Amino acid sequence: MAKTLRVVVPPHPLIAHWLTVLRHQGTPAPLCRTAMEELGRWLTYEALRDWLPHRRDTVQTPLASTEGTVIEAGVPLLAVPILPGALHLWEGARQVLPNAELCLGGLPEAIETQAGVVLLLDQISQGDDLIDLLRSLERLGVEAPRLRVITTLTASPGLKRIGETYPEITIHTACIDAELDEQQRILPGIGDPLQRLGIRTSQAT
Repeated sequence: MAKTLRVVVPPHPLIAHWLTVLRHQGTPAPLCRTAMEELGRWLTYEALRDWLPHRRDTVQTPLASTEGTVIEAGVPLLAVPILPGALHLWEGARQVLPNAELCLGGLPEAIETQAGVVLLLDQISQGDDLIDLLRSLERLGVEAPRLRVITTLTASPGLKRIGETYPEITIHTACIDAELDEQQRILPGIGDPLQRLGIRTSQAT
């Protein structure tokens, strides 16, 4: 049976609301940053729903003994925001990943055998950046079940390319836009993420 890329677009009104705020050309940079943070929080929450390692445990309440669920603290979790665009996605994601180890500036040299990895990207247009990351993770021994990708926005052409190379991964996103323009920008998209967020990058001289 052929494997198919799993792309999850949660039908949550708060996700739809904050994406709409981020899309609007009149939204100022501070509010764009807030929208990105909120999307990072809610998309991460959804991504962890059926993935975060957990176990049943018995606890004693003030009145009686009962069974509950606890997160497996012994299983490490790495969060890898692709900077600078995913910085504000991480600011939201960290609210539901308080125990995650943050990896800034790219992937670590080695990843523990059982560790889960959360990749955060501001958007996926052509898919090249994500494919390069997945190749690097593959060399580090990280396979699809240990991985979740979280991104604000995706484009169908990029998803097609990713699915042809890495069909087993799962991507959580606020929306799938159908097209890229001649400059490979997502349509209708959100525009230039760095410009919208008010992030300046250094220019080589």
